Amino acid sequence: MEWHEVIEHPSLRDLPFKIETNEWGQIVMTPAADTHGIYQGLIIKWFNRLGGGGMASPESPIQTSKGVKVADVAWRSTEFLKKYGVRNLLLIESPEIVIEVESPSNSAAEMEEKRELFFGAGAKEFWLCDGYGNMRFFNPRGELKRSEMFGEFPRHIDIDVA
Repeated sequence: MEWHEVIEHPSLRDLPFKIETNEWGQIVMTPAADTHGIYQGLIIKWFNRLGGGGMASPESPIQTSKGVKVADVAWRSTEFLKKYGVRNLLLIESPEIVIEVESPSNSAAEMEEKRELFFGAGAKEFWLCDGYGNMRFFNPRGELKRSEMFGEFPRHIDIDVA
């Protein structure tokens, strides 16, 4: 199934699942937890707080060598936005930073594969937020102590309910 068919299909709208495709064009759905969306929002809030131009957004579909993968959060530089705009239904090149928020249904192997797929599509950094708000940062050479692009980004994000 082509990506435009997936997003236009009436029976796939409003499902409580993250929808992606695999390398054969088959639909893959993953259940989402409430904290998943909270961490997405907090990560975007941190990008806005740190500034530096560009734009962060949730649920960005990116074409990879193994189908369309939807980044939980993606950050695009001003240059990226000028080149591709903001109205694309599917990104054919990965934004500079791609972030995945782990869910209980994710395996370490799945996250490692997504990291490699996003780097193969052009990402400069891949960040991983675990279910407790701990952040890990990677570039194509391996794990980093901090992001090279946003060095002030925290290594832990708190869900503050106060």
